[in-house]
Amino acid sequence: MTNNIIIRPATPKDAEALQAIYSYYVNCTAVSFEYDAPTVEEFKRRVKDISLSYPYLVAEDSVAGRIIGYAYASPLSERKAYLLAACSSIYLDRTQRHKGLGTLLEEALEEKLRVRGIRNLYACIATAAQPDEYLTFDSQNFHRRMGFVEVGHFHECGLKFGKWYDVLWMEKKLIK
Repeated sequence: MTNNIIIRPATPKDAEALQAIYSYYVNCTAVSFEYDAPTVEEFKRRVKDISLSYPYLVAEDSVAGRIIGYAYASPLSERKAYLLAACSSIYLDRTQRHKGLGTLLEEALEEKLRVRGIRNLYACIATAAQPDEYLTFDSQNFHRRMGFVEVGHFHECGLKFGKWYDVLWMEKKLIK
């Protein structure tokens, strides 16, 4: 499956495809703590703003000619001392999960971040004591396989679909 994938920088023209992928996670899962899916216009703004300082990548199926996933980095904090730390986010078309696409995106994102001198990469992951109809352990398991380690656990800090969810913070050293 990964042979036909092109990883390239996102542009505002990709906003409709990105919004379609992300809307599923907002509307049907606890993966995102947003309650309302951002509009296409909001996605255009996000791509433009994030791309000024951090990589924002899309995975495009070159055969089908469509975007099937995306990844981007964002600041850990706006404070200057955090300049060389970033957070990563990856979202895949729900039909493309467990096919190696997340690994391709993560590896491409990490390489671009290393070139920019980012030392520490973080992932903020929704979790719970047990998986349920809105949340699996796929994200935390994926990040562990990619070399992230748990550095923090916030308990019952996110309320979605009438249920409380935890947040797991994971870290990966990109430059040692």
